[in-house]
Order: sequence, then structure tokens, then C-alpha cells
Amino acid sequence: MENFSPRRQDLPKFKIRKMTLDDLEEVVAIDQASFSLPWPPRSFRFELTDNPVSRCWVAEAGGRVAGMLVGWLIVDEIHIATLAAHPNLRRLGIGEALLAFALQAAREEGAVSSFLEVRANNTAALALYRKFGFVENGRRPEYYKDNGEDAILMSARLDH
Repeated sequence: MENFSPRRQDLPKFKIRKMTLDDLEEVVAIDQASFSLPWPPRSFRFELTDNPVSRCWVAEAGGRVAGMLVGWLIVDEIHIATLAAHPNLRRLGIGEALLAFALQAAREEGAVSSFLEVRANNTAALALYRKFGFVENGRRPEYYKDNGEDAILMSARLDH
């Protein structure tokens, strides 16, 4: 992954916008650097071109993709499918801003709740989701095929 590591004070303001096909290379690179089971590039392409329930967002800083989120709006629920910030830009509020934006956009489209799965040992993600009011609803034992880790099922109400 190409070096993209401005210091916090040098980070350009980031903006959140809809993901486009032009973003795919950077989105896939962030996904591959962030997850042990990344999505294949064709999955992101499908989300952008063929999935009517998909809502795809990127955070852009200095003309580069700094983070991404894919969610699925199904009836009145937004399922957060994937969320990641560039590894060199973590803990700068990018993931939090993407999640806040996506949840608000879904609320404006009629969503009243959100749902996601997260690795049981991903303490940073768990803390972020709890900050947004997500609570644990259950577990999927040995959900992640790379190491047999459990997935924690979480949900949040958006109609408050």
C-alpha cells in the first residue's frame, strides 16, 4: 500500500462523499490492509453498480481515500457491512465520521435501526460502536474462518 501518512496536524480536512468506481483501487487497498479476510475487488464493484440496497461512502483527504464504509439499507435497517480507515490514518476520527454520516443518511432514508457484526477481539471497533449506542445482541461462534474467532452481533436504535 502506497505511503499515505501525514502527521495529524498536517492532515487535510476530510470530506465524506459517495464512493465511485474511481475510488476502487484505494478502497480495495484499505480493505486489504485492514482485514485478514478482505473483500475481493469484484464485491466492491458489485456494491457500486449492481446492489440497489448498497450505500457506499468514502472519507477523502487531500484527494485521497482515507476511509470507507459500505452499508445495506434493507427496509428500515442499515446493516454496516464494512468500515475501515487507512492504516496510517487511524485514530483521527475518520471511522467515527463515516459511521455518523452513514447512520444519519440512513435515518434520512427511513432507517430506525442499525445492525453489524464485529470480531470479538476488535476492541477499537467495539468501543466505537458502543459510543454510537450499539449494544451486543448475541454471538456467532467461530464466524471468522481465518482464526475461528466469534462475531459479536450488535444493534442500535436510530429513531431517537
